[in-house]
Amino acid sequence: MDRVFLNDLRLRGKHGVNPDERVYEQEFVIDIVAHVDTKTAAASDELTDAVNYVQFSKIAQEVVEQESFYLIERLADTIAKRILEDARITTVEVTVRKPEVLNNGVPGVKVIRERR
Repeated sequence: MDRVFLNDLRLRGKHGVNPDERVYEQEFVIDIVAHVDTKTAAASDELTDAVNYVQFSKIAQEVVEQESFYLIERLADTIAKRILEDARITTVEVTVRKPEVLNNGVPGVKVIRERR
């Protein structure tokens, strides 16, 4: 299966279990990988036949900036479910990292969701 991806999307939001994380914005770095058959888009060379990674960016931005979750697992899951609304996508992987949390290392989570 082919993949359409968006890496290193940097957004700011209020997600976390610590009280400060829910008051002050912090940076989230997001990677999205969508498994999709790209043959139709490759043959037609038309954007309407492609899964558009710009849409991934818009979805992630809406979720990160307009909602607030305690866990990044929920944040990643919400983004993944929204992306799977495109029936052409069979599986999506969403990685969310929080680069501002630790002095040494970057924690994160990757969720993999499949169309059922």
